[in-house]
Amino acid sequence: MIKQIFLFTFIFSLILSAQKIPKTFILEKVNNSSEILTDENPASNSITDILVVGDTIWLGTSKGLSQSIDNGTTWKNYLNTSEFGTEDIIALLYAKGVIFVSTGHSIEKNGSSFTEGSGLRFSSDNGVTWQTVSQPIDEPGDSSVVYGKNILRALPVTVAVENVIYDFAFAGNKIWVATFAGGLRSVSFDSLMVNTNAKWRRAILPPDFLSSIKPSDSLSFALQPVAGKFGKEEYLNYRLFSLVAADDSTLYAGSANGINKTTNAFLPADSISWVKFNHQNQDNPISGNFNVALGYNKFMKALFAASWKANDLNEFNAVSYSKDGGVNWNTTLHEEKAHNFASDKNSVIAVTDNGIYLNEISSLNSWLNAGSIVDKKSGLALQTTKFYSAAFSNNGNTVWAGSGDGLVKNEMPNYNWSDDWTIFYASQPLQKKDDCYAFPNPFSPKMEMAKIKYNTGGISKKVTIRILDFGMNYLRTLIQNVDRGNPAHVINSSNTDGINGVIDYWDGRDDFGNVVPNGVYFYRIEIDGQDSQFGKIMVIQ
Repeated sequence: MIKQIFLFTFIFSLILSAQKIPKTFILEKVNNSSEILTDENPASNSITDILVVGDTIWLGTSKGLSQSIDNGTTWKNYLNTSEFGTEDIIALLYAKGVIFVSTGHSIEKNGSSFTEGSGLRFSSDNGVTWQTVSQPIDEPGDSSVVYGKNILRALPVTVAVENVIYDFAFAGNKIWVATFAGGLRSVSFDSLMVNTNAKWRRAILPPDFLSSIKPSDSLSFALQPVAGKFGKEEYLNYRLFSLVAADDSTLYAGSANGINKTTNAFLPADSISWVKFNHQNQDNPISGNFNVALGYNKFMKALFAASWKANDLNEFNAVSYSKDGGVNWNTTLHEEKAHNFASDKNSVIAVTDNGIYLNEISSLNSWLNAGSIVDKKSGLALQTTKFYSAAFSNNGNTVWAGSGDGLVKNEMPNYNWSDDWTIFYASQPLQKKDDCYAFPNPFSPKMEMAKIKYNTGGISKKVTIRILDFGMNYLRTLIQNVDRGNPAHVINSSNTDGINGVIDYWDGRDDFGNVVPNGVYFYRIEIDGQDSQFGKIMVIQ
């Protein structure tokens, strides 16, 4: 999902752009006549969010929603269905038997790229049928809100551009959403189930200059994340990114100015009190005010925050955690940029720019990095350390983690990393001996490596791969006279003739280590006893 990049400006874009990967699917008819795409792998290698519900694995990806009910052996992909189209999946939530999915996409406007929210979808029958809810926005006249005895000015958010649901939570029998432009909002769960147009209520959080608010306070400020028609006021605390519910009434909301907490989420929006924790207002504070992810471990009653450095020079990137409801914080994994958390009764996982960290809940300052990830069956090694999502399944004995370059699974029966890794790549089956192709295509060397998939006929052969520019001038030799096709380099494809695929990688650089300019490039594959194979790769940074 899903994921990521990405958070310090008002012109805010999704990290994970849609990958143009050619794909072959089997079409399966379901009850509502939508076509679900069934394959052995998820539809995308960019995994923004992961949710486990019983035996079902849900993935939010840059090419839609994916579902597996057989521990990852096969996947149903909702790309190009009537409900999801080609939307990116941003966040997932499960509440009261219902799966919620937030969606968005990139748009071009005046030569610039923006993100636009397209609302949410929900299903109460495990994904067989879906209902669609529009992105929560305001009417032009929604220029004030009532809070206790106060009537506060409020900047109406009337468009979906830069207004994306980045996270969900369920508390107080409400669905809560965190959005950048639209702030924190909620709707009654029961109302939404019977009316997809049910009214979303804006939450009134403390402005940047206050550490708490309650309905009995006398207040005067404008509810606006950026300067608007009500003046130059702009409040980072109204730019929301993360949510987590500790129990039915306790909700935490992470913003660009700290972490907000309420213990009365059941109350109407104008009656809820909030307290804010940030780097400046506590003796033992969070490391940084930019809180892109929150997690809660109910077994140890610990709150985790991916707290990034914001404006204060004394702030720093780290994982912050509190065991007393946010009153005091400890920091760990200093200078790591975490993107998400997963919890089990015995363990906590933090996914970061530098890999997946596992910690037993008995010792929260001792983290074990998973290190290099190699698929035992195929011999493929994951080419990135940057992860955006994670979840436990199988009673905590299995970990799923999503990166911008593939999904991985680790079987860990002793609550520790094992060498039993599986890597899931969204890739097209090779149908014949001389097939080859590259994915993602186009690709950005800043974000990922291009994967070149080809085959040797299922046996070991000497292989050379070279990169050429558009004028067919030599740029780079990736491998030269190297054995390929042995078990250490074979990934099984799903075609029926038994031909195996081999994957090698290009990082977008020439022989001198320079990243090549944007444009079209060619790869040439020379395999002993076979005709040379050619393919095209487009580089876009």
